[in-house]
Amino acid sequence: MALRSGIYIVPTNRWYIERTVWLIAGIVILLATALAAVFDVRLIVFVVATAFASIGVALTGFCIVGNILHRFGFEPMLGRPGPTKWNVYMMQTDEWYLERRIYLAVGINLTVASVLSVVHSPWWLAFPGFVGAAMIWFAATGFCVMANGLYWLGAEPRLAPQHAKTVESCPAPITSQQVSA
Repeated sequence: MALRSGIYIVPTNRWYIERTVWLIAGIVILLATALAAVFDVRLIVFVVATAFASIGVALTGFCIVGNILHRFGFEPMLGRPGPTKWNVYMMQTDEWYLERRIYLAVGINLTVASVLSVVHSPWWLAFPGFVGAAMIWFAATGFCVMANGLYWLGAEPRLAPQHAKTVESCPAPITSQQVSA
């Protein structure tokens, strides 16, 4: 992976499966973290369940929430091409592209922070709270701190690949002389 610069932003022109999953997961993580902070730190188990689901999506491509959204008519942007057996949503797992790495990193980080909040200090609940808020922000704006960190390290995204036209490959603008001719 080669280092690169720029900002990576996922498409936000419509609500596709993966973007909606980030929103729902962010809300669940934020609410579960708030419950753990206010009532009992052991309620962080709901964050751990979400983290394990995220790791499972990264490793297998199967997403429970994604399949529910698929049944409601949401279209995937990272789904496996072509029909699948039983018409289920499966995220592509042919290579470790940026968005797939996000699922894995988020799952691992949430698991570690959740365990630390139980065995070390409830102050560790701040990290899952930040991650939940960041996931909601990511779904709303298309910008994610972790996605940009992975992007700068050279991870190739699938939702907005770097194969966009450069200035050199774009056609020259039409001038007024060409229009009048």
